[in-house]
Amino acid sequence: MTLKNEAVIPLSEVLTLPDGSGLNKAYIRIMFDEDIPVHCVNQDENKQRLIPFKSLCAKDALFWQKKSAWEFFLTGYGLNKLEERARAITGSWNFNKAKPEQAKPEPESEKSNEEKAFGNEYSSLAKMSSEEKVERLNKKSLVLNTLIENKSKDSLVIADAITNSTNDTAIINHAILKEIENFADDKAKAYSKDIVIHTSDIVRSSSQLLSENIYNDELLRTIARKSKGTVLQHIIRVYLNGVAFLAYFNDIVATSSAVMKIRISFNLKYRKFYHYLLPHLDSNSITLDQVFLGSLRTIPSDMLFKWSVGFLIHDIGKAVDIQYHEGEAAYDRNRAIEHVTVGYNSVMKKTNYPKEAGLIVGYHHEYYGDSEGYGPFRAYLSRYKQQNPDAKQNYCITYELEPILDYQALSYFPAKVLEIIDVYDSLTDPRRVYREAMSHDEALDMMYKEFIIKHHKIDPILFDIFTGFIRGKEGG
Repeated sequence: MTLKNEAVIPLSEVLTLPDGSGLNKAYIRIMFDEDIPVHCVNQDENKQRLIPFKSLCAKDALFWQKKSAWEFFLTGYGLNKLEERARAITGSWNFNKAKPEQAKPEPESEKSNEEKAFGNEYSSLAKMSSEEKVERLNKKSLVLNTLIENKSKDSLVIADAITNSTNDTAIINHAILKEIENFADDKAKAYSKDIVIHTSDIVRSSSQLLSENIYNDELLRTIARKSKGTVLQHIIRVYLNGVAFLAYFNDIVATSSAVMKIRISFNLKYRKFYHYLLPHLDSNSITLDQVFLGSLRTIPSDMLFKWSVGFLIHDIGKAVDIQYHEGEAAYDRNRAIEHVTVGYNSVMKKTNYPKEAGLIVGYHHEYYGDSEGYGPFRAYLSRYKQQNPDAKQNYCITYELEPILDYQALSYFPAKVLEIIDVYDSLTDPRRVYREAMSHDEALDMMYKEFIIKHHKIDPILFDIFTGFIRGKEGG
């Protein structure tokens, strides 16, 4: 029996000090805390399994030292994960070299802003050459594709693979954008080309795995929990919920009576809100087809993919010293506007990401033109209106780019989705500093009152669908 596509090392070798004097307690602690998977092999029965180290320890704390039909190995993926964490904690990687120092968490005050925002792995990944970054992403992509090909149902393995691939992708993209910010646009696009290609591959594979697990909320929580760094955790949570919501949206639009129910309740529940947005139209002429250009319909896979890319890179230009969502005391509007502008300009001018992804980056705080919204695309719309004074936006939401660029619609569908998810994540973020995170129901209630009733910021129909998505995941 051979192990598929993996270089392996016996677990006993990894967890024993190089001089054989005892256990490598630092590595054992990392294996336990990080849920690193162990490749378990039974040659006699021709079986192999990937099982988290913590789960195996729960049955026997020293399972790898006991004689049994099973053998235990650390795969190349697991070894890389252990190495990354060991370097972050101890500053060195000592496997088969020297006794490691006792693992000591780095004091939060001594971390760089980038490490606080993007996690302990940021420094080591950012220092890699462009070729090393590309190879890193290529390996992550191969792992995801293997899970898809093997039709893996092991949620822990899937969670580990998605966590590591999306974390590395977000970190590497942020680091690359910092590298190329002063490059000429053509040089920047050439330099970032392979990163864009492999990022797109990772999004395509991870979004497929997520779409197949949209009701497995524990998997989504596990992935987000494993992400390190305040900005990075937010990016990953928003990406996960964004992809899962789009899959949910397609599911209910295609297979349920949701659209008919919305049509029936439209006059009483929604028309007043949309007439406020489109005051130049007669109220009675505003229908669901006026709100959604092309009506509520399923989203094709190629469009879903481009939007998913936008969700993952939506805050990639985030300034690392911005406090997230912590109330007026910590909110600097100019700095908040800057992160959107930097991200939008970088993605649109210095990379070959789809324009759809770039527009999501630049338009995800627009808020239907509310005075508290912002974004670089507002300037474009203002110039268009000045040059075309008779132009009217007769639709609220478009699925395609052209009606936004031609001043036909107020907003872009994936950006309106992202606004909702972004706000929801800020309110329920378990790492909030200045006030406690809200429960799911508290956040949804606050969003309805403040962002729909009091202000006209987020879309009420999409919000109602999102509410069903959240409560469905929570079993309520």
